[in-house]
Amino acid sequence: MSELNYIERETGPRPTATVIWLHGLGASGHDFEPIVPELRLPENAAVRFIFPHAPEMPVTINGGMRMPAWYDIKAMDVDRVIDTQQLRRSAAAVVELIDAEISRGIDSSKIILAGFSQGGAVAYEAGLSYPKPLAGLLGLSTYFATADSVALSEANRGLAIQVFHGVYDGIVPEALGRKSVTQLEELGFQPEYTTYPMDHSVCLEEVLAIGQFLRSRLGL
Repeated sequence: MSELNYIERETGPRPTATVIWLHGLGASGHDFEPIVPELRLPENAAVRFIFPHAPEMPVTINGGMRMPAWYDIKAMDVDRVIDTQQLRRSAAAVVELIDAEISRGIDSSKIILAGFSQGGAVAYEAGLSYPKPLAGLLGLSTYFATADSVALSEANRGLAIQVFHGVYDGIVPEALGRKSVTQLEELGFQPEYTTYPMDHSVCLEEVLAIGQFLRSRLGL
């Protein structure tokens, strides 16, 4: 059982697919829960959404204040200075959630990871290293913090990856989103990249595109 507490929401009885969605710094699993109805999934689709809560920890860039965080950010330079060990610990906890879903009868190829900001960095690490094939990976307004050290899984070398970013993002600059795409390409992936005229957030057009990605990758 994962060490993470989480919210679970199912769109129908006996789910056949799972989406594990990680929030950003200072937020909680409740952050993206209201989006589920806006994804416009088919009425007969039975999908389990899991929204984990990050543990509370001191965050250096916020004066050491304790808040929900997947890892400490030590400096807000161009590439971020982060606690990679904490990021990997969070990724390991997400892997436990994936394993738990498989034990509940969900095939790994019907599991999608999604992550916003900090959560996206964790999703990259967890998804690209997972030893069984996943359905897809969504990187939302995020960056690839462990591109130089992630232990890639052969099972997910062809993983479908969709990256979204806001062109006016002042928290995670869009340049970091573009850099993550380049890093993924250098590792042999073929990510799709889409930008929107927004800041560090999500917009309706993006939510609809996420819904389309879920329908396509999960065969809904």
